[in-house]
Amino acid sequence: MNAPLPTHRPIQQLNDQLISQIAAGEVVERPSAVVKELLENALDAGATQITVRLEEGGVKRIAITDNGRGIAPDQLPLALARHATSKIASLTDLENVATLGFRGEALASIASVAAVSITSRTADAPHAWEIVGSHQGTVAPSSGPCGTTIDVQDLYFNTPARRKFLKSEQTEYGHCAEVVRRIALARPDVAFSLTHNGRTIDHWKECEMAKRSAQILGNDFAEARLAIDEAAGPLRLYGYAGLPTASKARADGQFFYVNGRFVRDKLLVHAVRAAYQDVLHGDRFPSYVLALDLDPALVDVNVHPSKIEVRFRDSRAVHQFVFHAVQRALAATSATAHGSVPAPITAAEVTPSGGSDWRRPHEQTSFGTQLTQTFSPSPFPPGSRWDAPEQAGVAQSTANYGAMFAESAARPSASSAMPMPASSNAPSNDDFPLGFALAQLHGIYILAQNTRGLVLVDMHAAHERILYEQLKNALDAQVDGHDMQVQALLIPVTFFADAIEVATATDHQETLKALGFDIAALSPTTLAVRAVPTLLKNADAQTLARDVLRDVREFGGSRVLIERRNELLGTLACHTAVRANRILSTPEMNALLRQMESTERADQCNHGRPTWVQLDISALDKLFLRGQ
Repeated sequence: MNAPLPTHRPIQQLNDQLISQIAAGEVVERPSAVVKELLENALDAGATQITVRLEEGGVKRIAITDNGRGIAPDQLPLALARHATSKIASLTDLENVATLGFRGEALASIASVAAVSITSRTADAPHAWEIVGSHQGTVAPSSGPCGTTIDVQDLYFNTPARRKFLKSEQTEYGHCAEVVRRIALARPDVAFSLTHNGRTIDHWKECEMAKRSAQILGNDFAEARLAIDEAAGPLRLYGYAGLPTASKARADGQFFYVNGRFVRDKLLVHAVRAAYQDVLHGDRFPSYVLALDLDPALVDVNVHPSKIEVRFRDSRAVHQFVFHAVQRALAATSATAHGSVPAPITAAEVTPSGGSDWRRPHEQTSFGTQLTQTFSPSPFPPGSRWDAPEQAGVAQSTANYGAMFAESAARPSASSAMPMPASSNAPSNDDFPLGFALAQLHGIYILAQNTRGLVLVDMHAAHERILYEQLKNALDAQVDGHDMQVQALLIPVTFFADAIEVATATDHQETLKALGFDIAALSPTTLAVRAVPTLLKNADAQTLARDVLRDVREFGGSRVLIERRNELLGTLACHTAVRANRILSTPEMNALLRQMESTERADQCNHGRPTWVQLDISALDKLFLRGQ
């Protein structure tokens, strides 16, 4: 059925009321948009105490009171006029916006679709003044403290079609409450109070960011977060990133601010997500409260009607800075680094013009140096029971981790339950936070004792993370001119291969060599593995070769080394890590614990699962009702 042709009318100038209502369609989408605009105005006015009162989800009434500078009586009509603002006066001001509001259209748009009154008093005024309706309203004396109260009632009373699109009272209130939470998170130095239908829902006093984020996001976030505070040139990122083990099924715990403004920017979301890539399962979402401060001239906030998106002048530099700042914080998730803040990024490491080396200093050292770095000959305090000659195997195994699993697989542990040293000679928890092995449970978990209590370690997940980080460092070292350390096989491993696998091995020799593999074709149906990376020498060479060839064939040599590198290395590490039911000796278990303590991101495996948990003595006492 054909639609009727529109009525032909001559071009004419729209009246101010209709223009304001059209603008309101962009600015005032729902009650929460009103709350956002009014809260931003209150903060721009220097308020330190803000009260938000809602009725019927904000549809019937939104009243926001602040103790800011107030508005002079002769300025009240302008406050409700379209495109009238005190925040910008020229294009230069627009390009250097340092306030949350700047367009001068929010109050006029709200007044066009609701009944609005403004009561305000400046510090030097003897009493407050009030204006009702629009900029054409009369300014009359009123009563009230210093600051401003904006009362918005009967939203969309004159546009019933828009009102029909609103959701239920509870849904609209939920959106309003979320806006208050977002803004309160960004300004812990401001006290906020939220009431709904006469009942106080939330009240947050002035406090530090740590306390405000715990109040709003809950104790679960407060107990599983990493502090971030890094700066480089004009960029500074600070706040908290949640531990991967505290991830969520939904992305409702993600708060990012640019110069104090909450944004939902694809560039920033991608940077943070990429930083979590190595430690988070694909269908989980991290929680974080992060704030990025930079020169207002380097970011354009005037690209979206609701100002929820921004555009950076040098998006690559911002992306890389945020990515590496969060990645460095997550890299500190090892037993020896809990609660610590990574060393700051230097300005030299952020070069917006391109060509900068974004790898961290610890990644730029040679892999040979990293691999051959050993612990002290005896990692135990002199004179303790752990320093006895019969423990030499422990020290030797710790010093030479590469041979930790070189012995035969199925053998019982002769000393699987060695006691910890007496407390007077116990190693420092700062040096050995994972303690020392006591036994192996079901061939899967390592039980260890430290000064806090009992430690449970998933040996496969822990070993997988260690190998993965070592493989990444090995490939990074090649950029610095160091060759991948490979292990030539005394007897090459041959296996049947189809024509595609043979062609892949022949065509991508350089890629395979870069990954540490020497795979050659012996016949149209046979491949031989002659060398593998030293780190993977104890794995099944045929399985590793097939994994590498499959990824190279599917994604191409260059993509495997760049885009798909970490996925491939994760697969190789998983297939090489010690398997379940492998019986480990006490020296081997202790060697694994020591290596975990020196490995970045050792708290999670490559898939985001925890590698170890701590059971404190107090928790164990509760299990057995001790002291009750």
